[in-house]
Amino acid sequence: MSIWGKLAGAAAGLAVGGPIGALLGGVAGHYVIDRDKEEEGPAENQVAFTVGVIALGAKMAKADGVVTMDEVNAFKEVFKVPEGEMKNVARVFNLAKQDMAGYEAYAEQLATMFKGNRKVLEDVLEGLFHIAKADDALHPREEQFLGGVAKRFGMTDTEFAYVKARHVVAAKRNPYDVLGVKPSITNEELKSHYRRLVAESHPDKLIARGVPKEFVVIATEKVAVINEAYDQIAKERGM
Repeated sequence: MSIWGKLAGAAAGLAVGGPIGALLGGVAGHYVIDRDKEEEGPAENQVAFTVGVIALGAKMAKADGVVTMDEVNAFKEVFKVPEGEMKNVARVFNLAKQDMAGYEAYAEQLATMFKGNRKVLEDVLEGLFHIAKADDALHPREEQFLGGVAKRFGMTDTEFAYVKARHVVAAKRNPYDVLGVKPSITNEELKSHYRRLVAESHPDKLIARGVPKEFVVIATEKVAVINEAYDQIAKERGM
């Protein structure tokens, strides 16, 4: 079953709570409840991840000053939302946009839910970067918003800078920042670090930690950028 169908199950009975639970309650009546016995990962995690990305994406759109359907369409393009589910995504997006709760409440709830799974929080941030740059530009207000989300996720400025480095214009990317390493790293250490990064970003790994399969575009692009950065450094070093 797709994640969009699982939102119905969550609205019908998963104990999500908090602002994310409130959003699900607001859309529950619009979903047809259809649950599978087999899940690709913890249903609560998948739902929290999905609603968290949509809600924070809505808050980011609002923070940018002008809210149009472009942001919803950006989400659709980035995460390949089926036409039949767009109305439900738009409903969650619009409810979050109108909600008086600030983005901080959503970010802090996700931080609490994924306290022992920090990689998922990084995946959420990656998803938000995808939405932010859907118009081929990362605006200052969007970057400021994303930095605020990262802080509430417990990420350091350095960790945030490494994530951001993967989403700037290719010509401006620093390959060492993309890989999250210092130029002083040895060749052997670099190879080991690179292999670990690729393994952590494999779609199967994302799904195992609670990222729905509909969002593996995050992993696909991330691996491509990591490979490009590694190849650039390897070429410069004659590896």
